Amino acid sequence: MPESLKTSYQLPELPYALNALEPVISAEIMDLHYNKHHKGYVTNLNTALEKYHEAETKGDIPAMVALQSAIKFNGGGHINHSIFWSILAPVSKNVSQGPHGDLAKMIDRDFGSYQAFKEKFNSLTIGIQGSGWGWLGFNKGQKRLEVTTCSNQDPLSTQGLVPLFGVDVWEHAYYLQYKNVRKDYVEAIWQILNWRQIEERFAKAVL
Repeated sequence: MPESLKTSYQLPELPYALNALEPVISAEIMDLHYNKHHKGYVTNLNTALEKYHEAETKGDIPAMVALQSAIKFNGGGHINHSIFWSILAPVSKNVSQGPHGDLAKMIDRDFGSYQAFKEKFNSLTIGIQGSGWGWLGFNKGQKRLEVTTCSNQDPLSTQGLVPLFGVDVWEHAYYLQYKNVRKDYVEAIWQILNWRQIEERFAKAVL
């Protein structure tokens, strides 16, 4: 394979310790979620890309088409989790008190109030059938915020939105701690959202 076609994605370094998000997310869940699930997406993505590049070199279009689902699933898993870790922070960092500035104003404009936005986000995310993600995204074309969901590991870019923050509601994200009560997990995670990081993502999205 030509050197220019080689791509190797890496597991991003966590900005906090595995136990730093307790009591909202336990160290046991973080270890499994980060070191097993996310690492698995990265490994499988690199494998699928290597096979894809080999098929591309050979002009094997059927093989290239067959590999696209693995690239989408594992690539989406890597993208989504990389965002997820970055927009969480320990309760002690005191960054979970809601948005400020332009983001806060746009939330009020597009949803009526922060509380209304939060209720809509929770309702859609808790109601996902099966596995998936709840997202707050920015629609660059319409210059507005949208709350939506994605199935499985589909990235939000497939809906034409820039992701600001997402909540993983695959069972591996919460089941060891919250059992089958997804509602408790989704409502608790607001305690560890890093709104300063989310605001930085918003500032870049609106440029």
